[in-house]
This record gives sequence, C-alpha cells and structure tokens, in this order.
Amino acid sequence: MKNDPERWLSVEEIAQHLGISKETIYRWAEKGRMPASKVGRQWKFKASEVDAWVKKGGAKEKYK
Repeated sequence: MKNDPERWLSVEEIAQHLGISKETIYRWAEKGRMPASKVGRQWKFKASEVDAWVKKGGAKEKYK
C-alpha cells in the first residue's frame, strides 16, 4: 500500500468539510485561529490538522 501524502484543501473544500461558511474560514485563518497555510494569495488546509484542531476545542471559541 502506497503512503500518499495528504493533499492540501482550498477554503471552499475545508468549509464544506466542516459544514460552515467560507467567510468563517477566512476570518479564522486570517486571525491565526485555525491551522492554515498561505500559498501566494490563497489559504490552504490539511483536513487532518483541522480535524485535530476541532477535536481539541479550537472551533468552540467565539471569535470576533
């Protein structure tokens, strides 16, 4: 079995994965609240890192 690297997800894909709006993803990413990497002008995400962040309670806090 091949050990393929996890692919990077777009804002749209991670928003769909979590079932929340793209605007919330942008707000959290821009404020450094969630695990994300900026590639040029685009935000990219690893689903496994975001899932771990959610499980640790990272998405529970209300951010302004």
